[in-house]
Amino acid sequence: MKKVCSLFLVDDDRDDQDVLIDVLKEISASITCTTASDGEDALAILKHSLPNVPHYIFLDLNMPRMNGRQFLKTIKSIGILKNIPVIVYTTSSSLKEKVELTNLGAAYLLTKHNSLAGLRTKLEKVLCSGMV
Repeated sequence: MKKVCSLFLVDDDRDDQDVLIDVLKEISASITCTTASDGEDALAILKHSLPNVPHYIFLDLNMPRMNGRQFLKTIKSIGILKNIPVIVYTTSSSLKEKVELTNLGAAYLLTKHNSLAGLRTKLEKVLCSGMV
């Protein structure tokens, strides 16, 4: 990745945020990452930053106040935000859930890995190959 790529990570688990950010930095120094700990905070941050929007949103599902599904439904109904690819970043690998999330507008389901190498491989595939 040569040009600057901006990501927005919505996840209430600080450890998961730190892991993803560290792996992103390994992939490319040109990746910037903003975070929010739930859907309500994320919407406020996104609306405040308009018209500048991130290239990708990484989204956890299980969060307080506004969960990932509610957030996904909401942003897909907001004109300037609806075309941002949303990568659901979750522990689930359920096919049923993948179909449900795709129907809600998710571009990709990224399963959280136990290994940093596995996570890096998946992130490179998603970000560098133009998969979404």
